[in-house]
Amino acid sequence: PATSTKTTIYKTTMADLADEAASLDGYFSDAPLEPEPKYPPLNESFDRCVIITNLPKVPEAKYEKLGKVVLKLVSRIGPLANYEGSDFSGFFMPFDKEAGATVGCAFIEYETAGDAKKAIEVLEEYKFDKNHALHVLPHERASHLADVEEEEFKQPEPEPFKEQPNTMSWLEDSCQRDQFAIRHGKETAVFWNDGREEPVLDYDGAREKEAGVAWCEYYVQWSPKGSYFATLVPNRGVILWGGDNFQKLQRFAAPGVDFVVFSPQENYMMTNNNNRNDPHAIKVFSIQTGKCLRAFPLYPSNFLDEKLSEQEKSNIPPPPFQWSHDDKYLARMGKDLISVFDVPTMKLLDKRSLACDGICEFQFSPKANIIAYWAPEHKNQPANVNVIELPSRKSLRQKNLFNVTKCSLVWQENGEYLGVKVTRHTKSKKTLYNNLELFRVNEPGIPVEMLDVKDAVMAFSWEPQGSRFAIIHAENPTSTKVNVTFYDMFRMSEPEKKKGKKKSTGKELIAEVNKVETLEGKQCNCIFWSPAGRTIILAALGDSASGTLEFYDCDNKSLVIKEHYRANQVLWDPSGRTLATTVSQPIGGGHFKFAMDNGYIVWSFQGKQISQQSFETFYQFQWRPREKLFNKKETAEVSKNLKKYEKQFNAFDEAKKRKLRLEETRGKRKNRSAFRATLARLKEIRSNMKQERMALLNGYDSEDESNFTTKEVTIETILSSKEELVY
Repeated sequence: PATSTKTTIYKTTMADLADEAASLDGYFSDAPLEPEPKYPPLNESFDRCVIITNLPKVPEAKYEKLGKVVLKLVSRIGPLANYEGSDFSGFFMPFDKEAGATVGCAFIEYETAGDAKKAIEVLEEYKFDKNHALHVLPHERASHLADVEEEEFKQPEPEPFKEQPNTMSWLEDSCQRDQFAIRHGKETAVFWNDGREEPVLDYDGAREKEAGVAWCEYYVQWSPKGSYFATLVPNRGVILWGGDNFQKLQRFAAPGVDFVVFSPQENYMMTNNNNRNDPHAIKVFSIQTGKCLRAFPLYPSNFLDEKLSEQEKSNIPPPPFQWSHDDKYLARMGKDLISVFDVPTMKLLDKRSLACDGICEFQFSPKANIIAYWAPEHKNQPANVNVIELPSRKSLRQKNLFNVTKCSLVWQENGEYLGVKVTRHTKSKKTLYNNLELFRVNEPGIPVEMLDVKDAVMAFSWEPQGSRFAIIHAENPTSTKVNVTFYDMFRMSEPEKKKGKKKSTGKELIAEVNKVETLEGKQCNCIFWSPAGRTIILAALGDSASGTLEFYDCDNKSLVIKEHYRANQVLWDPSGRTLATTVSQPIGGGHFKFAMDNGYIVWSFQGKQISQQSFETFYQFQWRPREKLFNKKETAEVSKNLKKYEKQFNAFDEAKKRKLRLEETRGKRKNRSAFRATLARLKEIRSNMKQERMALLNGYDSEDESNFTTKEVTIETILSSKEELVY
């Protein structure tokens, strides 16, 4: 019965289907059905995928926790890929069941290729924990590694040792001379200078001239310690030279390079092509490896206000990068922040910038990892100067200022003092006046002293190795006659005499700003301290200035006045023995306005002219820097015992003078030796002919003294006479 029932149902169903098919007859098309589904294009590039290696290897119990940490880290870069109907969420971390732990890597897929590229840049060498620094590579690179055949590792043979040029060999010069480089026309030359005689040519690119190559096509730049000499070739980049004969050391690809900046310890070099449209306008290189560590655009993001016109944007200079004194940090100002990068990883310090509302300028200390910056009045907050310590970001000192128009920060060379020239305005903003805020950075709490100046301050400069500073000021900023005033950060105090004591214990230094003296009625607009201190140059520079140079000794109060017409630069050599004044014009400037005046003059620190050279086109003059090896205490000790070294220096000077004297009289000595040789030869010939001569004279020897009679005759001659009457 059950089988009969099933058969009946089956027949009924088939009958119903047949009736339905008959009712739909003619409804369907007779065209054959060939479905062609439209699938999305297959992406085989895997450019959105990256592989993170060097992750910790954890057991199954910690798998989920590690996955959450890694997923949170990679999600900060950008959203991960997400596929509907699939469990894959853009993150996969393999687990080895046999080993019972993860394999130390993870596969990541982002929504865009840009995020994947950014992940490689940001997460490379990222400190995941104390023992693990992440390594990130694109999937394409990993696929190539998969095709590498497994072979037994063979230790590669080391390349034969090649001795590198000694970049410090110039410091071994027996005459303790300095060097300088000049650029004029198509020529580049390096000279020796001893501060007494005419400079002597060291190298002028003769090797490159023979090869038909230009040694330099643009500007040149010495490194801070003088180890490297950089020549700029805009079409190719930067080339470093060094050693005895300026051998080629390294080449850095930086097309269109406009200028370079070395780090203080000569470990890194930064190039800039000043191209606003180039996202890699600024490049940071490692000098040792030649590798580009990172590239930056000319302006940081959001630095320029979008509301400004293109003309207004072009008038805003790009914020410069600044190095810390020990090459650990590289910093640049942004909008309301300072971005501090850790070198050589070039990652943001602590993964965040230093917040500085309204910042206008910042400066690194020359001797410590300290940043000083100032910001104007911003969001109901007064203007302020801040001193920040790195890497702790601790605020060491903050000084609030009111009614501020502008500030200028000036560090002393040893980083002991910070001077802030403050330009202030009255409430009506119609009158401007100046004052100086002086920070004693090395003292506890960094005390600040304010120095009021009634006049307008046009220039401010610290003495490099001392506590003095000088300012140029005048009642009217456009005045041709100005005053130069010298101050000291310490005051000498006479101790009080106590009853019953005849002698005082001695003078005492008090930390108080002290006015030393004022030089009135000077025609100068710039001041230049000697690197050795004590001597200062009061110069009137520029096309409209007189070119007056006043050599002033601050200790002896002596003044020597010289002139270099149309001079636009004053450059001290590193030792402070000599200085150069130049009339130069920029490369590519077209018309040379004062071609007859172009050139340089080298002076001694006492104002004596040593050398002068003129060129039709003169571009650049640069002294070769040298590292200062002595601190203030050691320098004072040498000065105290200078007489001990006098004999050595005097002997060297005498030997040098004797060498020059012998060089000058070489021709005379050669002629004298030739004359004496001829005279000796003639005497020998005469001696050989003696027997023949005596035979001709019947045996008489004219050279025998016994054949002559000697008589002495005295003749008196009165040269003058004088008569005097004696009473």
